[in-house]
Amino acid sequence: MTAEDDTAIVAGQLADLTRAVQQMADQLKSLRTRADSQQERADSQQERIDLAARELTEVSDRLQAAANALRAAI
Repeated sequence: MTAEDDTAIVAGQLADLTRAVQQMADQLKSLRTRADSQQERADSQQERIDLAARELTEVSDRLQAAANALRAAI
């Protein structure tokens, strides 16, 4: 095997390695994008849950006030 053959083999291996690294980088980018999307959905769901909890607290307070008013009227 000549030095040119060795160089060609190493160049081919480097090209393969470069492609593999690029594929891994693309996969990582895809995973990050999906993770960001899932986090945004989770944040949105948490905001809706928090809003519903506040609304339920307000309704509970109004019901308690109404019950107190009924007791006082009786």
